[in-house]
Amino acid sequence: MEPFRYHVYACQQQKAEGVPSCPARGSLKMIDALRGEIGRKGMTNEVQLTTCGSLGLCERGPNLVVYPDGVWYSGVTPDDVAEIVDSHFRKGVPVERLVNHDADALAAEVRLNRDRYLASVRAKDAAGALPEELEQSIRGYQESRIILTAIELDLFTAAGDGATEQEIASRCGTDVRATRLLLDALVALDLLAKRDGRWRTTPVSRRYLAAGGQNDARAGLMHQVGLWQRWDTLTDCVRIGKPLKSRGKADDKWTRAFVAAMHRNATERAPHVVRAVGTDGVRRMLDVGGGSGAYSIAFAQASELLECEVLDLEPVLAIANDHVLAARLSDRIKLRAGDMLSDPLGTGYDLIFVSAICHMLGDDENIQLVRRCRDALAPGGRLVIADFILDETRTSPRLAAVFSVNMLVGTENGRSYTEQEYRSWITNAGLAASRPVRIPGPASLMIGTRPA
Repeated sequence: MEPFRYHVYACQQQKAEGVPSCPARGSLKMIDALRGEIGRKGMTNEVQLTTCGSLGLCERGPNLVVYPDGVWYSGVTPDDVAEIVDSHFRKGVPVERLVNHDADALAAEVRLNRDRYLASVRAKDAAGALPEELEQSIRGYQESRIILTAIELDLFTAAGDGATEQEIASRCGTDVRATRLLLDALVALDLLAKRDGRWRTTPVSRRYLAAGGQNDARAGLMHQVGLWQRWDTLTDCVRIGKPLKSRGKADDKWTRAFVAAMHRNATERAPHVVRAVGTDGVRRMLDVGGGSGAYSIAFAQASELLECEVLDLEPVLAIANDHVLAARLSDRIKLRAGDMLSDPLGTGYDLIFVSAICHMLGDDENIQLVRRCRDALAPGGRLVIADFILDETRTSPRLAAVFSVNMLVGTENGRSYTEQEYRSWITNAGLAASRPVRIPGPASLMIGTRPA
């Protein structure tokens, strides 16, 4: 069976620093170029591109194998991609200068590299060396901190389309020598490019990490900069069972970074939530702890008959107001300052939406919140909770389990909760609970309906 005209396997097997591999020889850029060229030529329904582990020709990479022809290409660069797509995939003529023709020699080389790899694995195991994956996870904070510092200093904006270390240091207010070391590390991480003593942004850092980028995410990522300080206290936090320092009243800088991070996430997920929940029969909606108003905006845009209220603290609503005005929905989205656990929620809502709130609260607070939401629903109205949902072992999904630790260092009682815990809050409040609704991304939906 051949569902595609061609099936291409491209190696992207990451290996230890200094060990020959396709990624070390530029396969990731080649794969991106190949994927783009296949799309530009309108061949995505004819050519299936699959990335894979080692093909066994590590010293010759980047490597591709094209089936059903059984053609093995080596040394493929981004500059070769257009020729391969046009000549081989469109015209059926392999690019001979890149083809490995000696099948016996090819098989022998693959076996030799496989045997070498297995021997090195056995030797490392005998020496008691840490597994590479574990060692990489332990060192992961180093690359993370390099990127966060660059964001905090706004270094990518300073580098722009090209600047010297002196110019960048002057713009960032940093030491020249220290800046150079940071710049070179960012080149190694493919977030900057370096040529003739000048550093410049790459497509990724230009798009996401520099001012004016198409999807400038710096404001939201500053929330990660703030979280770093809390994670640094994790050891003591585990010892005493609560955050080492009380967060206290959030300042404007922290609030803006937090809301920006939540807005970025919510804007991405909101269309999926709206499709999953629907707007049929929804005329009044309450967005509890609605933050930037991204979800209310998405629901209001989906139905001209729907009116929303965003309930949150005053400093947050000042930010939400900007987004609502930009969406030209201030006539149908109202902002109301209040505390979700103590101030009146109102009554008669067809839909109450609670996103990324429950993980910040303890069990008793969540029980209280769900009951308050039940009282605010109209008969037949729905409570929709969007959050991480753990399985009953509390160890999966991985991101939800890790996020519980994030709540440990940042809240008094928050954590990720299981489906059964959400279900018990909903049913004990007198609502009929549905099964979790899966949507793209790390969060799922739990829905409770008030009897008509």
